[in-house]
Amino acid sequence: MERLGIWVTRHRLAVGLLWLAITALGVVLAPSLSGRLQPGSHVNGPAFTANTEITAHYGGAAADPGVLILNTPAGQTIDTPQVKQDLARIDATLAKAAPDLHVVSYAANGDAALVGTNRTSTIVLAFPPKPNDDIGPEQVDQLTAAARQAAPDLTVNGTSYHALEAGNTTGGGNSSVLTELLIGAAGALLVLAWVFGSFLALLPLLTAFISVLTMQVLIYGLTYVVPSSSPLNPSVQYIVALLGLGLSIDYSLLVVTRWREERSAGRSNDEAVLAAMKRAGHSVWFSGVVASLGLFALIVIPNSVVRGIGISGLFIPSTATLVALTLLPAILSKVGPRVDWPRRASRRTSASRFWTAWSVGVIKHRVLAAVVGLGLLGALAGTATTIDIAQPTTHAMASAGSYTDGLHVLEADGFPSGTLTAVPVYVPHAADAPAVVASLNSLSSLRGAAVAAGPGWSAGDGSALVVAIPQTEIGSSHSGTALADIRAAGGSVAPGALAGGDGAQRIDATNATYGSFPLLFGIVALVTFLLLARGMRSLVLPAKAVLLNVLSVAATYGILVLVFQHGIGMRALWGAGSYGTIDAFAPVLIFGFLFGVSMDYEVFILARVREGFDRTGSTREGIIEGVSRTGRLVSSAAVILFFALASLSTANDVTVREIAAGLASGVVLDAIVVRMLLLPALVSLLGEWNWWLPDRARRILRLKSAVGSGIRAARREPAHTALTVRDAG
Repeated sequence: MERLGIWVTRHRLAVGLLWLAITALGVVLAPSLSGRLQPGSHVNGPAFTANTEITAHYGGAAADPGVLILNTPAGQTIDTPQVKQDLARIDATLAKAAPDLHVVSYAANGDAALVGTNRTSTIVLAFPPKPNDDIGPEQVDQLTAAARQAAPDLTVNGTSYHALEAGNTTGGGNSSVLTELLIGAAGALLVLAWVFGSFLALLPLLTAFISVLTMQVLIYGLTYVVPSSSPLNPSVQYIVALLGLGLSIDYSLLVVTRWREERSAGRSNDEAVLAAMKRAGHSVWFSGVVASLGLFALIVIPNSVVRGIGISGLFIPSTATLVALTLLPAILSKVGPRVDWPRRASRRTSASRFWTAWSVGVIKHRVLAAVVGLGLLGALAGTATTIDIAQPTTHAMASAGSYTDGLHVLEADGFPSGTLTAVPVYVPHAADAPAVVASLNSLSSLRGAAVAAGPGWSAGDGSALVVAIPQTEIGSSHSGTALADIRAAGGSVAPGALAGGDGAQRIDATNATYGSFPLLFGIVALVTFLLLARGMRSLVLPAKAVLLNVLSVAATYGILVLVFQHGIGMRALWGAGSYGTIDAFAPVLIFGFLFGVSMDYEVFILARVREGFDRTGSTREGIIEGVSRTGRLVSSAAVILFFALASLSTANDVTVREIAAGLASGVVLDAIVVRMLLLPALVSLLGEWNWWLPDRARRILRLKSAVGSGIRAARREPAHTALTVRDAG
């Protein structure tokens, strides 16, 4: 790292111009990145196979439908001549108002599954024209208005799964990547101003801005490289921007803090830059490698959304690391002392009095600290065992408004809420469609089925589409056997019949994701352990770090369950009620991100603990030096990352919201409870065993033998021994 620092400071003009060119390219390409990203997910499974056939011949018919509920005037039924005319007029009006929509109605096919109780109502199912489109609030409103205009005597209500979902997330507003970046940057600036007390606070923000734009350039290029079977999802842009902002500031904060510490020790500016690169630069590089590998390991999950985030995630820590180790030292060597003004006296010391006293107190009461920390994490981890991974039910999302009213009218008329997750069945030979409908109508898990007939339903391959209406919502935790029954009944009378739909594909995606989760966990845990063992020259410290990380992630899941599944704080934070479930993607993505990111704090602290131990031979003084000199850094970095992720939680996407809120709470929990409480307490309890590294392990890790290192070099010291670490470091 020192060699890299020398090269960067000697060629700082070239380094600066190179990053300026990349930044300019990022400014040009970033606005068009969203157009290169594709919604939807690709998962090998029966639902994906079915949806591929459905979208090829029937456009967006694999999506959850919009539903119009049509109620007749008092004393009339759908068999009344005037009502029949109204229903036909509604179909004609919808075809004119939205010619690309695919509509299934009683007026078109006369299927009994579309008729309500006492024949006083019927429903119209509307599917979007293109794959990956939804029938959301705007479409439902347009359909409802058109139907009311066509048949003013009928009572018309409209709803859809996605309209209810959007109605339950209105508390977040229509956020954008730029808005969230600005919110995250503003919060970060406040923290940095408190940390540095000078214009130096702007430097990490500048490098973060350059890092994020560079990441956007890399993701833009990646869209031309990834196969069409695994396109990058739009959520990638949110995650890269906000997580990139937080990590870039964290890494810059570490380097700048160490540079300032070396300057306070009397070194010249160039010497301080090289010393910061030698010490903090190594920690940044090491943290970047661990975080990158943790995110990249997500590619083992056989889901295009998760894999795309994993591939993109490889660029987040690596780009932040590259900027922090090249551009940042170049800037510091040129203008560092000039921007470090005005500098408050309270910020001239590197060792914090508060964190020094904190570390002494934790060591003195290390057993109590360990019990409290492990107890808190254990309680939250226990809560996580009740997690319900599924899509939210319509009733969990329904709060108030016209779409909720539509759901209530739908059920009052005898239609189940499963209507909103109707299952399309692709029938290869149209002649088999009536037999498929008859077979499905005999199932108790369904309300019935209808053949999709009328304009827009003619396929050139001679196939037909049957729409099954389940009694339960497909994809929810209460979906029961409806999907399995549809597949069995359809296949028994029409060989090659395929059941698809959004809900079915979500079930396949969940099964595929969590079937591969043990592999993901094993890879991340093993790689992290080996890297830490080599970096820390110990087997005990990396084992402790991995175990604490697992417990920290489990505790974060517990927070996720309390907030989103049980609704604690939901109304106050987002103006919405409990979802009742946890999105299938949230836990696995939180694991990939949090395991890697939280390890940064472990590396920051343990690197200074190891540095202090190597110099003094005392585990106790190593702990206090490590915590006193990194406590302010780690807590500030966690708050900065919290602001970035909290701003991301304003997104209207439930998955993004749960991931962002889970990561934000997990980062703070990890920094305070795990790194600042449990880490020093457990390291103090383990004493000389922290540095245990047998010769055989040393050879496997390709480390040179060190005389006087390991347990033999450590000294056992009582917890009450006085500390002699100066505040100035």
